[in-house]
Amino acid sequence: MSDSTTLRQSSLIGLGVFLIVAAFVASSALYTVHQTNQAIVLQFGALKRVVQEPGLHIKIPFIQNVRYFESRVLNLDPPVQSLLLADQRRVRVDVFVRYRINDPAQFVRVAISEDNLGQTLGAIVNEQVRAVLGGIDLRQILSEERADLTANIRERVNQVTKQESSNFGIDVLDVRIRRADLSEEVSQAVYSRMRAERERDAAEFRAQGREQYQVITSNADREATIILAEAQRDAQNLRGEGDAKRTRILNEAYGRDAEFFSFYRSLEAYRTSLAGNTPAQFVLPPDGDFFQFLEELPSSLERAR
Repeated sequence: MSDSTTLRQSSLIGLGVFLIVAAFVASSALYTVHQTNQAIVLQFGALKRVVQEPGLHIKIPFIQNVRYFESRVLNLDPPVQSLLLADQRRVRVDVFVRYRINDPAQFVRVAISEDNLGQTLGAIVNEQVRAVLGGIDLRQILSEERADLTANIRERVNQVTKQESSNFGIDVLDVRIRRADLSEEVSQAVYSRMRAERERDAAEFRAQGREQYQVITSNADREATIILAEAQRDAQNLRGEGDAKRTRILNEAYGRDAEFFSFYRSLEAYRTSLAGNTPAQFVLPPDGDFFQFLEELPSSLERAR
């Protein structure tokens, strides 16, 4: 193999090594900031600059390193705490927080990391929750005042986190009360009291219903008595008028033919007395007035022929 060939191969190997080293150095010098992130550039642990614009950026390789932070809204769930309200009711309050890192440099200096911030910010939020809710009662938490209470808590948390001595470089956007539950003992007591109140209301409603029932029944009975009395009065009047008319008709008939009228009355008495399936028995003298037409009936029928 000639010297020129060996030199050419060495040059190619050197060029390849150089390209690999250059690519490695270039990759170490370039970094990308996503649109949902922001970054800080550190040089031997010291802050050099803050990068909040998305895109491709350059740093000094091997000397500078990059830390990324979220630019989106972050959530924090502090531990559930038990506190005493102004009405001496103990409740378990569960809140959640939404915040955004607006100053990554200050965030790194004070909070250092999101885990450290979670512990510190959670304690601050719970402290402000106790300060605000400790002066109110349960009714206010469950009413429309709840929004004002959470706004007050948020403002107080922002005041603490933005103090000059403890500025975390964040902006607390929202604090919400997820749940505010009574303790088991208080819940049972409240339930018992509510049950007693409902039972008292039910007893009062039943008493009012019975009273209304008595009033309605009395009115109905009175109206029924009046209607029945009026109906009986009208019936007596009509019956009297009918009896008078009947008597008048009978008198007129009796006046026209007294013998026929007497005969008719006797036939009515026979029909009434002899009606039924069982034989009729009479204890009367046979020559009495009751049987006079029975004795005369054959001769009367014969004459009628």
